[in-house]
Amino acid sequence: QVQLVESGGGLVQPGGSLRLSCAASRSIFSIYNMGWYRQAPGKQRELVAAITGGGSSNYADSVKGRFTISRDNAKNTVYLQMNSLKPEDTAVYYCNARNDFLKHDYWGQGTQVTVSS
Repeated sequence: QVQLVESGGGLVQPGGSLRLSCAASRSIFSIYNMGWYRQAPGKQRELVAAITGGGSSNYADSVKGRFTISRDNAKNTVYLQMNSLKPEDTAVYYCNARNDFLKHDYWGQGTQVTVSS
């Protein structure tokens, strides 16, 4: 079992920045592909960004050039740096750890991000 704890959400004005963190409970963190998802009210959960254990990343088109995902395997932590935030980025952001070989799929409890003036 892997427990994920997100932090760093909050209220920010349009154009501002936030950095989300997700700390994992296990030291074998590096074998998991990590992702950040978000869910806005009335909408489906969507992938925002993902990063493999080796550091390859991909992004939703809506956040390319504004968000950066990174991981520190020594600290069992994945980050999401969010810049130039827009009101449409408002959502609950969830951290995900996945290993298809082991059939593991874990989620954090979510952290609220609100972009508003």
